[in-house]
Amino acid sequence: MKNKFLLELKTRGYLHQCTNLEKLSEECNKNPITGYIGFDCTAKSLHVGSLLQIMILRLMQKYGHRPIVLLGGGTTLIGDPSGKDSTRKILDQKDIKENIKNIKKVFQKLLNTDDKKTSPVFVDNAKWLTNLNYIKFLREVGSHFTINKMLTFDSVKLRLEREQSLSYMEFNYMILQAFDFYQLFKNNNCKLQIGGSDQWGNIVNGVDLIRRMLHKESFGLTSPLITLASGAKMGKTEKGAIWLNEEMLSPYDYWQFWRNIDDRDVKRFFESFYRFRLK
Repeated sequence: MKNKFLLELKTRGYLHQCTNLEKLSEECNKNPITGYIGFDCTAKSLHVGSLLQIMILRLMQKYGHRPIVLLGGGTTLIGDPSGKDSTRKILDQKDIKENIKNIKKVFQKLLNTDDKKTSPVFVDNAKWLTNLNYIKFLREVGSHFTINKMLTFDSVKLRLEREQSLSYMEFNYMILQAFDFYQLFKNNNCKLQIGGSDQWGNIVNGVDLIRRMLHKESFGLTSPLITLASGAKMGKTEKGAIWLNEEMLSPYDYWQFWRNIDDRDVKRFFESFYRFRLK
């Protein structure tokens, strides 16, 4: 691996898995690439558990690559079952649109919007998902997926092993996420999808769909899920979520969260979250 962007990803502890790291390194060395991360809009703000993903987008900009921020106006209507023990609360489109509006504010603060070559592109997958013809979609896209393989992914397998309900609606989520990558590859020349390690199966599905439908190579990369030394998920505390929007959590309370983290987490979090200049 000889690419500076990927090397810093690894050094900071952002790199967990990649579909073809050597080839991706070659691609990044040849030309700037476009990569995306998807964020479902289930609340009016992202919480600090999403901060590492935002840092990766910022790191892309540092090395001249263009990030796409996919705000899941379409997939939020379904709900991602990955890492969940039960079905998410179903939101209506009005609430989702309001959430997207508020979540955008975080990216506009934390990402560089001044450089035209690397400024983030914001897309909403409702643009293509909400107008799909079901029969046509099943024929053209669904035919590339097998139930056998879908049942092996953790988002499905763990729920079934625990005998927890998994709706047909949620079961389709991985196909929709794969279709997102296909759309961005075809229309935005987006060659890379990035996500947390719990998204690995969904990301691999997208890479495979692009190969089957377009006969082109794309890449998937995951970052490790961040947990606290206590074992709790990053972003959740006894007092509630550590939101990134100041309207939902005061700057003082946000600062207190970082000030009071366990001593065992300090070195690891310093490596992952300290700020870096874009140039």
